[in-house]
Parts: sequence; C-alpha cells; structure tokens
Amino acid sequence: MARTMMLLLAALTIGIAGPSAARAQSATDLVGTWELVSAITEKDGKKSETFGANGGILIFDATGRFSIVFIAAGLPKFASNNRSQGTADENKAIVGGSIAQFGTYVVNEADKSFTFRVERSTFPNREGTELRLAFTVSADDLMFTDPHSSAGGAATVTWKRAK
Repeated sequence: MARTMMLLLAALTIGIAGPSAARAQSATDLVGTWELVSAITEKDGKKSETFGANGGILIFDATGRFSIVFIAAGLPKFASNNRSQGTADENKAIVGGSIAQFGTYVVNEADKSFTFRVERSTFPNREGTELRLAFTVSADDLMFTDPHSSAGGAATVTWKRAK
C-alpha cells in the first residue's frame, strides 16, 4: 500500500510539474499588464538604455488586442504649457523620448514569437505594419527582441508583470 501511494504521488508530481515546465509559451502567458524594466538598444556597436525602468507599460488583452507606451523620465516640460505650441527642441526631445502604439497581436507558439499588427502609432511609419518579435516568458518576466527598433538598431525589452 505504501509503495502504491508513493508511485501514485510520483506520477501525480510528474503530471503536474512536467507539462507546465515543457509547455509552449502561448497567448495566455502574455495576457495582462506589464511594466517596463529595461529597453536596451544596440546601434553601431553601442548599447544604451532607451527609456529607463518604469518608463513603459504593455497591455495584452485576452481578445488579441495590445497597447504599448514608452515614456523616458526627465522629458522637458513645455514652456508654453501647451503641447501644440512646443519649441523645436521640446518637440524633438518628446518625440525622441516616447512612443506609443496599439492594435492586435497574434502568437506563434511554434517559434515563440508574437506579431504586433499596428493600427496606430506615434511613429506613423509603423501604422499598418506587422512587427514579428521573438519572446520568452518566465514566471512574471517577459522579454522580447525587436531587430528593427523605431529609432534604429536592435532593442531587447524586458518587462515585469504588474501586480
């Protein structure tokens, strides 16, 4: 009887731990709200932190929609207190230090990638495009790579699930 219980317990443990450790990463792994940890861009052999920790939010909903916003810390305030009357320097700093976009997404579990189908973006060149990004999810951490970041170079972006 004790041996049967031990075998049953072992089988149950393998049944619970085995599939979750080996399962493919899926759309359900992405669903939720993510806070930016880092966005490291590599361009011309140099690496730089693009937005800083807590400088972004990413939301994947269960119906296949996404929204992503990056905003660097320390952006200048508009002297006019009116964003439509920013100076050339203010506007350049804001555009260089932020990007937002939304649309739909699909996950390819076989190659561990997702594709953003961008509907609208503060970088209009991305509107109507598809961005395929390799990703990994581990517990509450998400990382993806963008080989063609909007400011040039390749970006490695790390997120932490919001609690």
